[in-house]
Amino acid sequence: MRVLVTGATGHVGRHVVAQLAEAGHDVLAMTRNPATAAFPASVEVVRGDLLAPASVPVEGVERMYLFPEPRTATEVVARAKSAGVTRIVTLSSGAVTGGFDTDFQLPVEQAVEASGLEYTHVRPGDFASNTERLWARMIRADRVVRYAQPDAPSLAIHDGDIAAVAVAALTEDGHTGRWYDLTGPELLTRREQVAAIGDALGEPVRFEEVSPVRAREILERQGGWGAENAGFLLGFDDYSATGPSFDDVDWSATLVPSPTVEEVLGRPARTYAQWALDNVAAFR
Repeated sequence: MRVLVTGATGHVGRHVVAQLAEAGHDVLAMTRNPATAAFPASVEVVRGDLLAPASVPVEGVERMYLFPEPRTATEVVARAKSAGVTRIVTLSSGAVTGGFDTDFQLPVEQAVEASGLEYTHVRPGDFASNTERLWARMIRADRVVRYAQPDAPSLAIHDGDIAAVAVAALTEDGHTGRWYDLTGPELLTRREQVAAIGDALGEPVRFEEVSPVRAREILERQGGWGAENAGFLLGFDDYSATGPSFDDVDWSATLVPSPTVEEVLGRPARTYAQWALDNVAAFR
């Protein structure tokens, strides 16, 4: 079975590629920059861009893992269907389930459902890898995380678990027409997450509380993903322009671990501490 993985070098996509390859599937890994790809020799790496649908290599592909790009989703899915793709698994977000996402992942889900193909939507909540993108530079510099709201809770999920659920949906029966809300197995505060990174490093990492305004300034100075998402992450902006305001939502129901990873995979979701150990090199 030939499987196309779009966004193949992303935090989840690279795990999807590796797990599919390990299971012996024929994997086509699409990325805008093949030079950054480091995959097993059996994986075919190709250049492609979801913003240029004609570049997406769907010929001969039976199943596809679809990274969210709402601007071209309808066209990409139509090309995939015309080429003979029968099943699409989307990387979506728990924000769709909560009604916060109305203009990013949701339109991708809708395009896939409208195609009539087999589909599964994978909807993780807080990615554990987000903490790497926010804090790794600070930790490498002086073993201090300067951020807001140290006691804010998170159910961060290991990116490898998100990928494992996606791989199950791509390769097994019984997942068609489902959406899977995914979380990690335990509720941790930001301060506890920083402590777990310190444990993985074998040395203390300190959390220095700053105001949300100051935290946004720090992220904007760092640049990259953290700067692009600082307003949303720190509560200045809502998730979607047309979605509900965060201030109008009762968050208590979202702070309960989901059993979905264990239900799909037959094993517990991995802890944040395990994620920190698996990714400790990013913080050295």
